[in-house]
Order: sequence, then C-alpha cells, then structure tokens
Amino acid sequence: MSSENDAAAAAKLAESYELLQREIGRVIVGQQEVVEQLLISLFAGGHCLLEGVPGLAKTLMVRSLANALHLEFNRIQFTPDLMPSDITGTEIIQEDRATGERAYRFVRGPIFSNVILADEINRTPPKTQAALLESMQEKQVTAGGSKHALPSPFFVLATQNPIEQEGTYPLPEAQLDRFMFNVRIDYPSELEELEIVKRTTADIDTKINPLLTGEEILQLSQVVRRVPVADPVAQYAIRLVRLTRKGEGNQSPMAPYIQWGAGPRASQFLVLGAKARAILHGREFATTDDIKAVALPVLRHRIRTSFNADAEGITTDHVIQKILDSTPTTVEDSNFAEAFRSSDAG
Repeated sequence: MSSENDAAAAAKLAESYELLQREIGRVIVGQQEVVEQLLISLFAGGHCLLEGVPGLAKTLMVRSLANALHLEFNRIQFTPDLMPSDITGTEIIQEDRATGERAYRFVRGPIFSNVILADEINRTPPKTQAALLESMQEKQVTAGGSKHALPSPFFVLATQNPIEQEGTYPLPEAQLDRFMFNVRIDYPSELEELEIVKRTTADIDTKINPLLTGEEILQLSQVVRRVPVADPVAQYAIRLVRLTRKGEGNQSPMAPYIQWGAGPRASQFLVLGAKARAILHGREFATTDDIKAVALPVLRHRIRTSFNADAEGITTDHVIQKILDSTPTTVEDSNFAEAFRSSDAG
C-alpha cells in the first residue's frame, strides 16, 4: 500500500467485511459467495444485478445489506405502468402564497437515496428502464434542463427473474453493461433450507446493527482503487476479455459459440473487482486468483452466445469457465509479490 494510513484503512476494510458478513448472516442463511460479490461491488463503487427464481431472498438480501450500513434505502417495485418520472421525480408548478407568483419546483423521486433496490427491473418497459441509465453512469438526474446530483455513495441493486419471459422486457445491452456484476443466486442446500424454515416459521425478530457510514464507505472505496495490480495480472484480465470477442485472431475453442463479446469496461471491472476482493481478504495486492473469482459475475452479462451455443445448450457461464480453464497465467502464485514490486502498475 502507498502509506501507513492506507494500510490501516485496508485492515479496517477487511475487518468490516467480516463484521458485515456476520451481520447479514443473522438474516440470510448461506449464500456466502453471493454476499461476498455484493460487498465487492459495494466497495468497488459498482452496481449489481441479481438473478434468481422467486423465493430465494433476493429482496431480503439487498434490504439486509442496506440495514447493515448507515445509508438511506429505497425500494422501487418495477411494473409495466411505471413511468420514468415515478423514479427520477418531476417538476410541479407551485404558487407563492405571499406574492401569488408561480414557479416550477422539482419534486425528487425515490431514486434520490444511497441504496436503490430496483425490484424486478425487467417488468417495466425500456423507456422506464432507461431512466436509470444517467443515474447509474453520471450519478445525477436531469429534469427541466437542470441537473440534480444524487446522494453519495449511490448504488443500484436490481433483481430479475430469469425463468419468466412472458410480460417482461429484457434489459438492453447498453444498460446491462452499466452493471459491474451479474450475480446468480441458486437454491440453498438441504441443511440451509432446513435452517431457513426454522428461522422464518418461529417468532424471531432479528435486527441488524449498522456498521459503516456513507463517508466511511467512500473512503474505503478510494483505498480499494489504490490497491496495486502487477502488469501480468492486469494483462491476464485483458487476455480473458479479448478471448470473448469474435475475430481479433481469437484462437479459443469457444470462439464459434460467441456472437459478440465483452468491451473494455469488462477489463476495468475485472481489475477493480480483483482489487476489492484482495483487500477484503487481507492482502495488499491483487492476483490472478482474484481475477478468476470475479470473472463469472463480470463477464456473464457481457457475452452473447451464438446459435450454435444455444442449439448445444452451452451458456455464457460454460464459455467463461472454458476460457478460464484454457488460459494460462504468466506469473506463478509464489511470484506475485515479486511481480508486484517490479511492476509500475497501480
């Protein structure tokens, strides 16, 4: 790390990670990997898309995360009749009772919060989905020619049901690319499901203690960006992304199964996610293992499979895993520290 202050902040972040996992675990049974990916996204300053069938506690997980932080939380239930102004806010005419003059006043919508749960985002038409684009990228809302800054930090955690297609509107690629992670939530194990049933059918009211303020989260996010990454590690991330693209001399055996691949934003998020994961696990620099750990949630929504893949039942996860298995690293695990010290990458 670049200074003693950064080292102390990194230690605090690793400690906060353990505490946050423990607090969320008081409500959410299992799903440690999903919680880790949510926290990586949070501390890396990215947005997250959660996919899972109904009943897997997607909404409860996001609410529990917000409760574990001193942040303002709003839930927006996306429906077919939801309008963009229902999310961002609208201008109204207000009369000054003293002077009788009328003027426009902007009434803020629910998006003016730190943590936004966009519940079932694929149930609303593209016009309303697009209302989130500027907010997610620019952290602001434009209404009536005026820009209104959103509170900081600002995170969008969206959920969608991947198996229900009737009456839904799939997110366009431009908006999917704004999400740092696409997290898949799977069914719990039998023991975990037993614990879920015991907890939810008993008279137990579990309260989560908030641990971090918004200012602390912003400071820790800056520390994450200062985590060093050796050139070979960054090159490994770029190589993975380039192997998802059609053409460019792609020699990957999965190339025939790819219609189009990930853009440069995927390389950025791979490195940023690796930095966050490294520091959450108490390490001073990122390794290729960190890149591999975040590859699936970073890449799965940035790859479009071809007709051949669809016909053979090959999913984007299969493509990514095959690329990971067939792509060698340029630095052995034992040499990461040396590579880090000899690299100018930051």
